[in-house]
Amino acid sequence: MLRLTSEEKCFLLRLARRSLEAAVLRAEMQVPAEFPVAVGRLGSAFVTLHKNASLRGCVGYLQPLMPLYRTVMEAAASAALKDTRFPPVGPTELVELEVEISVLSPCWELRPEEIHVGVHGLMVSMGAARGLLLPQVAVERHWNSFQFLEETCRKAGLSLGAWRRGAKIEAFTAEVFSEQTTPTQSQPGHLDEYPASYK
Repeated sequence: MLRLTSEEKCFLLRLARRSLEAAVLRAEMQVPAEFPVAVGRLGSAFVTLHKNASLRGCVGYLQPLMPLYRTVMEAAASAALKDTRFPPVGPTELVELEVEISVLSPCWELRPEEIHVGVHGLMVSMGAARGLLLPQVAVERHWNSFQFLEETCRKAGLSLGAWRRGAKIEAFTAEVFSEQTTPTQSQPGHLDEYPASYK
């Protein structure tokens, strides 16, 4: 998994903010002409939107099919408009949203007793059914490892005990950062402030 510098995290947060605002406002989103080398590598990530500390949207890409910066752009726009659990974000909500990015490691199979809450995210799959929960979800909801596993089964549309009956269990780790934990030195509504070296 990529280990990002503070400057690279700021770059991605500002890019996510630009992308979600452009999507909501139906404005053209300019792809940056220059970017840090690390975020130009293939990467998987999720973008989570919070409003007043509550979930407002979360979309991501588990497979590293695009450069990380493109993954973040696409995920941010989709979190605002295409998370079917919520109505699309409206323009008046933009100033109330906080952006959080989770950059994911590759997945690997593990046994239930190897799950570490706060370290691992989980994906459970059986046939065409698949569910994924990010590492921070279990921490926020005070789940133990088996509750985390059961809730991931639920997310997949499976029975809570599907992991005992042949469902595939995979884990991943995530580097998680947000506008709250990684100040971007600009107000959330500002769209034109990249770090100076990347303008």
